[in-house]
Amino acid sequence: MKPVLARGLEDLLAQAAAAARLVARGKAAYDADEMLRYAAEDLLLRLGECARRVERADPAFPQAHPEVELRRLIYSRNVVAHGYDMVDHEIVWAILATNIPALAAAAQAALAAEADDE
Repeated sequence: MKPVLARGLEDLLAQAAAAARLVARGKAAYDADEMLRYAAEDLLLRLGECARRVERADPAFPQAHPEVELRRLIYSRNVVAHGYDMVDHEIVWAILATNIPALAAAAQAALAAEADDE
């Protein structure tokens, strides 16, 4: 596995772990705290950038591991970055609480599979 690909996947997993810590604070805390919502948006930006780096590091990776939904993550990042005034915080929460854990599990499995192929 290319070192830059491994770093990208590891960074994606680190950001996903941060998202899990944010979600662990609970939906009520998220709804009540504007700064927590801004932190959630920033995590989506970071996760999207990680996805973009993974895609650039190995253009074959998305085809080899479609379960790691990089394109959807990049799209979510673009919505937050360019449509920040229209961000739906319910959708951000849903992405962080539901999609990111599944994506992280798929990324972890892909990282292990790529390492085994060496």
